[in-house]
Amino acid sequence: MRKIPNHGTLRMTKVAYPLGLCVGLFIYVAYIKWHRATAAQAFFTIAGAASGARWTQQAFSSPGSATRSHEVFYGIMFDAGSTGTRIHVFQFARPPGETPTLTHETFKALKPGLSAYADDVEKSAQGIQELLNVAKQHIPYDFWKATPLVLKATAGLRLLPGEKAQKLLQKVKEVFKASPFLVGDDCVSIMNGTDEGVSAWITVNFLTGSLKTPGSSSVGMLDLGGGSTQITFLPRVEGTLQASPPGHLTALQMFNRTYKLYSYSYLGLGLMSARLAILGGVEGKPAENDKELVSPCLSPRFRGEWEHAETTYRISGQEAVDLFELCASRVSEILRNKVHRTEEAQHVDFYAFSYYYDLAASFGLIDAEKGGSLVVGDFETAAKYVCRTLETQPPSSPFACMDLTYISLLLREFGFPKDKVLKLARKIDNVETSWALGAIFHYIDSLKREKIPAL
Repeated sequence: MRKIPNHGTLRMTKVAYPLGLCVGLFIYVAYIKWHRATAAQAFFTIAGAASGARWTQQAFSSPGSATRSHEVFYGIMFDAGSTGTRIHVFQFARPPGETPTLTHETFKALKPGLSAYADDVEKSAQGIQELLNVAKQHIPYDFWKATPLVLKATAGLRLLPGEKAQKLLQKVKEVFKASPFLVGDDCVSIMNGTDEGVSAWITVNFLTGSLKTPGSSSVGMLDLGGGSTQITFLPRVEGTLQASPPGHLTALQMFNRTYKLYSYSYLGLGLMSARLAILGGVEGKPAENDKELVSPCLSPRFRGEWEHAETTYRISGQEAVDLFELCASRVSEILRNKVHRTEEAQHVDFYAFSYYYDLAASFGLIDAEKGGSLVVGDFETAAKYVCRTLETQPPSSPFACMDLTYISLLLREFGFPKDKVLKLARKIDNVETSWALGAIFHYIDSLKREKIPAL
């Protein structure tokens, strides 16, 4: 209240006084209501930033509709692979009462991977900090404290001795803790193969819209990496659940729903590990007495060296009447009794990623940029052509015959008939189909369920 100088008589007219008082009271009451609302909003925003539980509201307008209030939130996922460390900065928006959508992704990769710093842990911090600066540039300051920051390591750190891997992860955690983002005790970890498969399944079903509508048909996911391969789908047949071996089923909770997924990761059946097995080598061990590894899956005139998991092998092809048949026989030995076959898989729509895509694109089975669809038998057709022309027309890659044969037989082992259609994509709606999106989205969803029951 303004003080009145005590040097005279305060005069008020009879008419002005009641009118001024009314106006003043009206303004005062309006101010109090506005102030309380603003204070409450500020409280919840600050409280949310501290706990990661509440996300600030921001208005968006969509074509042909009125502006509506959308929840906007961010997530940061570091993918620490064997060849590099990659940051994904995701921006999400959630219309009231609806499933969130991805509105933007920022991506950057650095080489080498974290495992390259196993003997000099301190050097790893520089690259992590550089990628964190990318996140700061693309996330508004007001969102930093409420944005989850997570790193998941895959094959590179799995292959390191346990002590070295843990020292690297501890250094990353120290850098994360010093950042302004939301960091939990589980912010840094080594991802197991099943988590990779499930996260990739979330990604593709999130991007195709299958997670938005309860009861809608979901799609399956096939991923072929260097060291392992994964298959994940949502069974609809009770017999699939009953017949699945131990470890092949996993429960996933998303959007207040529980999904019981068929998901399994086959360690050692990734393309690079399979090459070594087909050649007769042993993972992590050099050939005895530097012995040359010979295979009918290579060109008869080929001789060279191949490096895998920091071990160099001398390899060569061999003469044969029918290279495809001999190669297929060898691959069948490697796959025998290694893969569980489920009948339902052949009736599920599947997306295939990674080396499935790369090999199909290399041999013109799909568009290299846009991807596309093919049938499982296309891999066998390409394998027969490449293997049987090695004598007169060696391909650009010495492993072409081996890789195509391996993929064609692996898919058959999974239970897919030759006429089964697969969709191959690097991106869906211009978003990378990696496990990173699914992993951070699941992480954020779990935070919401812990803090706020209704997503």
